[in-house]
Amino acid sequence: MELDRRHLTAAEAEAAQIDVGLRNYMLGVYNHMTIGLALTGFFALGTKILAMSSPAFAQLIFASPLKWVIMLAPLGMVFFLAARIQSMQAATARTTFFVYAGVMGVSMASIFFVFTGESIVRVFFITAAAFAGLSLFGYTTKRSLSGMGSFLFMGLIGILIASVVNIFMASTMLQFMISAGGVLVFAGLTAYDTQNIKNMYLESDGHEVATKKSVMGALQLYLDFIMMFQYLLMLFGNRE
Repeated sequence: MELDRRHLTAAEAEAAQIDVGLRNYMLGVYNHMTIGLALTGFFALGTKILAMSSPAFAQLIFASPLKWVIMLAPLGMVFFLAARIQSMQAATARTTFFVYAGVMGVSMASIFFVFTGESIVRVFFITAAAFAGLSLFGYTTKRSLSGMGSFLFMGLIGILIASVVNIFMASTMLQFMISAGGVLVFAGLTAYDTQNIKNMYLESDGHEVATKKSVMGALQLYLDFIMMFQYLLMLFGNRE
């Protein structure tokens, strides 16, 4: 009886230690993501202020060929980080993610000229509340969300195809459907990715590996947040 009690106590202590490690790991993911979002907001607002005070700067980033570099650079950096993170130092991966978040801010600066500041702030807080609830669900649920993966991926491909088609059609109704579908897909991805990031945690990971996993997880959740924010803005944002 005494032996069983000692065994149970040791098992409980080990489980508690794993739980503490997991919480610290997830806290690192959310901290990296939050800093990334703050950098994106800072660079987006800073770019808007510079563009308003300098017509030459506005012409350079919004009307010159440089605009295509600014638009496509974040996509290229995502693929670069995903492909090279295993061979990077953890500090390099973290720095690359923060640089990416800043570049994304510059590329998103145009939303400040399209939508009112009040509606941007309102939609940001709506997104933050929805994201928090969905991510908490993904973290705490005992149900496996792995079955959602293929469905969400097909939905994402459908949205991308519809978006390309709508470039030529310029249909308001199709744009509404794309935005609504985008919100649903990235809402699902928020819960799905959170559970996957949680499942990536291993107690045996060293600091270097754990940090790189934390950065990669932050990138996934950052993208979910940004995309959900943009689609919600298209649905509920007030235009200038």
